[in-house]
Amino acid sequence: MTLMATEMGQSAPPMSEESDEALMVRICAGERLAFTALLDRHLKAVAGFAYRMLMDTAEAEDVAQETFLRLWRNRNKWRPEAKLRTWLFRVARNLCIDRFRRKEVVTDQIPEQVDPRGGPSADLQRSQSAGLVNNAVAQLPERQRAAISLVYHQDLSNIEAAGILGVSVDALESLLSRGRRGLKKRLEELKPHLLEE
Repeated sequence: MTLMATEMGQSAPPMSEESDEALMVRICAGERLAFTALLDRHLKAVAGFAYRMLMDTAEAEDVAQETFLRLWRNRNKWRPEAKLRTWLFRVARNLCIDRFRRKEVVTDQIPEQVDPRGGPSADLQRSQSAGLVNNAVAQLPERQRAAISLVYHQDLSNIEAAGILGVSVDALESLLSRGRRGLKKRLEELKPHLLEE
């Protein structure tokens, strides 16, 4: 809080209203509360992205945690011109790729999707539909899956997603187009089985 703001009875904006860049300046100075505010702001999105890549809740949580640990450990290397959200997703993506390389991912077995809330049949059907879509996404090649997750689930622009994936915007649009075609084909294959139930 500045001296002038103190004299006028004004207070500094709460950390939850500060920009990512302002929080990073505070984090670089070692402020743990600023780190907590940034963690609260982005953890859910990073974990969601990792889940869509890995289709494993525990692995996704580990990736999200490691992403933020790397942010804290490397805070002094942060450059103000870098967009933090882009950096977080790039680190999370690389961590997901590392996990794919360490173990073989089996995609021919579809895990059962359970709605943790239980409830009416409409909720169950939405959960099953979401499970089928998630499984169809999981069967896409890694780069297509990442592109779809960044653009459609994380609401990043094509430019931001291309930067995270390290490709041109045209290449990203090609990945999105192939991913959508792959999803459409896979879901059309499942459609007769859905109607039987």
